[in-house]
Amino acid sequence: MDKRGSSSDDVEAPLLPPPPPARDDGAKERPSSSWVRALLAHRYPAVASGPAAAAAVCVLVDLGFGAGGAHANHHHHREARNMLAVLAWVFLWWVTGAVPLAVASMAPLFLFPLFGVASADAVAKAYMDDVISLVLGSFILALAIEHYQIHRRLALNITSLFCGDPVRPPLLLLGITGTTFFVSMWIHNTACTVMMMPVATGILQRLPRGGGDAGAHGEVRRFSKAVVLGVVYASAIGGMATLAGTGVNIILVGMWSTYFPEQQPITFSSWMCFGLPMALILFLALWITLCHMYCSKNTGKALSAHLDRSHLRRELSLLGTMVFAEKMVLAVFGGLIVLWMTRNLTDDMPGWGALFHNKVGDGTVTIMMATLLFIIPSRKNKGEKLMDWNKCRKLQWDIILLLGAGFAIAEGFRSSGLTDILSDGLRFLKGAETAVIVPVACIVSGVITEFTSDDATTTLVLPLFAELAKAINVHPAFLMVSGAVGAQLSYLLPTGSPSNVIGFSSGHITIKDLVITGLPLKVVGIAALTILMPTLGNITAAQIMTNK
Repeated sequence: MDKRGSSSDDVEAPLLPPPPPARDDGAKERPSSSWVRALLAHRYPAVASGPAAAAAVCVLVDLGFGAGGAHANHHHHREARNMLAVLAWVFLWWVTGAVPLAVASMAPLFLFPLFGVASADAVAKAYMDDVISLVLGSFILALAIEHYQIHRRLALNITSLFCGDPVRPPLLLLGITGTTFFVSMWIHNTACTVMMMPVATGILQRLPRGGGDAGAHGEVRRFSKAVVLGVVYASAIGGMATLAGTGVNIILVGMWSTYFPEQQPITFSSWMCFGLPMALILFLALWITLCHMYCSKNTGKALSAHLDRSHLRRELSLLGTMVFAEKMVLAVFGGLIVLWMTRNLTDDMPGWGALFHNKVGDGTVTIMMATLLFIIPSRKNKGEKLMDWNKCRKLQWDIILLLGAGFAIAEGFRSSGLTDILSDGLRFLKGAETAVIVPVACIVSGVITEFTSDDATTTLVLPLFAELAKAINVHPAFLMVSGAVGAQLSYLLPTGSPSNVIGFSSGHITIKDLVITGLPLKVVGIAALTILMPTLGNITAAQIMTNK
């Protein structure tokens, strides 16, 4: 916890500072300036921006497009306008950080009933479903992996394997980024970055950050940038490969079920058929970019003086041999992956889900396997289990509530008719080629996501793309998947994702580094999506959508 957040000075600080002591005439304006500073410090302008934007929408926006209509249409447009007002309120609180992310994400629980968008029961149900269960269980498993330092053992093993003797920087980068990529496939990408960044910076701590030969120091500094950028981007790219890897894919699954409940749901295996090839292409582009921009023929020589395979093996030896608890956590995690992949296979060979009449979901097995962690003994202390609730205090409830808010907003878009109205304004795209619509949808999401979180961007654009696909007679999976992938290409600014912030806060990279490294990756991502969607995307779409 941030020490400043727990200090008594902050808790007991008065709302406004006391008036300053009497001064000469030259200081008469200082009290007013202190009031302004106090207002800014408490973020009251940001807090007020949400209600102000909602009020402005209610007063100024007319979604009837000037056309007269029956009372039912007027009521329909009023509900849509109110939904837009709620969206403006919540979105501004998300972007400005007026209140904590978790608090802003709970705002729909009181805004929807107050604005007449949905009943209290209806909006509350959006905050807990099978998709949320999958995320909650994944977070618990990630905490178990972190607690027993399994991620560190894995990273050191793979990195020492790829390090080389003498050091070969491209192979070392492949080991670090490849480990991060693999870990991020199975846990949330933000949690992966939090876990892997200390491992990466621990390796960099052996390298000098100043002094010494200028040329060698420059090589070390550039390689340090490559390592941090590799962890940041590999965690984002790896999360794209599976449903469990990022909240964006979870939101996509939830919104697909909301807008197309009569269709087959997107399953773990069906998404992986598309997401894994896409992620592998981006990962290869990442590795080539890092090697080209940050490694030279002199980098290995500069690193060999400070880092070699023996250092990594020494770090690994300090962890000791794997104990029973670590082995059991790995067994539970491996079992969960197998259950995810085999719940639904093909029509000719149904998965194990058919044994339960397909009433189980990916969240079902995730919570079931996470529960085993609270039952299996750790064999460390008498009566101690692999996990207890005290170890779960670091659960990312803000992400869970954000996902719930996203599902609530998606349902509000649909029930209020806002998506119908907005998609009517985009009917001019009807008749355009899929090869044009797919990159446009990706670019729209890709631009928005640089200024707000991936999850918030997905929440905003997917309902619109779902209705737009209906309006212009385009397969909805094309637009919705393109929007979801575009939202994950937040590679240019620290504001794009928590992973970017974690990397930026390490002190090794700047915004310029993010831009010059992330821009080629963004271009490759859009190009790869444009190629894969009409080809491999058709196969995936056939698996997740039945014939009408």
